[in-house]
Amino acid sequence: MIHRGLGWVGLGALLTVLALATVPVAGQAPAPAKVNGTAAKAYTPPKTADGQPDLSGYWTNSTYIPLQRPKGVTKEFYTPEEMDKMEAAAKAREDEQTVPGTQSDVHYDDGQFGLARSQSTYARNLRTSLIVDPPDGRLPPQTEEAVRRNDAITKARTVGTPPPGFTANDIRGGNLDSVHGIKIDTRCLMMAAVPPPLVSPGYLANYQIIQSPGYVTILVERLHDARLIPLDSRPFPPSSVRSWVGVSRGHWEGNTLVVETRNSNGRVQAAAQGPMTGQTFSGATEDMKITERFTRVSADRIDYRFTVEDPKTWARPWTAEVPFERMDPQGPFFEHACYEGNYSIANMLTNARVLEKRAAEAVKKGSN
Repeated sequence: MIHRGLGWVGLGALLTVLALATVPVAGQAPAPAKVNGTAAKAYTPPKTADGQPDLSGYWTNSTYIPLQRPKGVTKEFYTPEEMDKMEAAAKAREDEQTVPGTQSDVHYDDGQFGLARSQSTYARNLRTSLIVDPPDGRLPPQTEEAVRRNDAITKARTVGTPPPGFTANDIRGGNLDSVHGIKIDTRCLMMAAVPPPLVSPGYLANYQIIQSPGYVTILVERLHDARLIPLDSRPFPPSSVRSWVGVSRGHWEGNTLVVETRNSNGRVQAAAQGPMTGQTFSGATEDMKITERFTRVSADRIDYRFTVEDPKTWARPWTAEVPFERMDPQGPFFEHACYEGNYSIANMLTNARVLEKRAAEAVKKGSN
């Protein structure tokens, strides 16, 4: 199996420390495109048998760069030397996870399962944020309606003040009251990086692009999901037809594959969480429209840009750029059988009831 991972914990602090002088910020659609801060050289991609620019193969967008620019960072690009320091620090954290008997090792040893970044192809990127528009590298403000929706999501999972000696994690409440309250990614129903936009979820940030006459298919290693994109100008289905990943329609603009996705069921945004996205898409509506642009800029890299539009959630559209690096070695993907043998659901619910009982006993004891 081909895995890709990230040693992310604590990286935000390091990104902030490395902030230097302000550098002019590019707009939404710089021309020519920039790759790691310099103008990309003109590249003519090979063609498929039916004349499409060839995007086929196995690619990863594994990256250390966050979606939003860290606070205190005022420039668009880091220097290669700064990125070297961040990568070295991340590698050191990955190595710490493999120490036997530690909490990190027992919980999830990325190195043991081949998920560590240092064990895989990595799409190096010197940007300080994946967002390129707005120019400050931050998400635009949310509408009042979206703020209310997100508050409702938060309150649904809020627990009261825990008894002395307990933490909020000891009494989960909300999401662990029943199996239906558990996040859909924990239940392996849908995960970040499966529906568009394709932002690195932390590990298994790998994709296979398959081209055939009239279609482009994107196979995601995570949850082994496949998105079929027709190129024949067929219309979108009516708004009553919706799905977890939405409905995609594509066309070529020169050497760029442009894909528009609509008709989300509105629930998948809850899965768009992870080291790179945080709670970014939580609260977005089923009216969200995503426009993706895939341009092969070299033999080993695809420039992937996407624009998100949802007037009910954000005050304006926003755009991000995520480089895709050609994986070495090339495939194949094994099935990501996330749900099979997923005993953690039952274990989490059982432990939640035990902790609730202990907390209740502590409250009763304290009142006597």
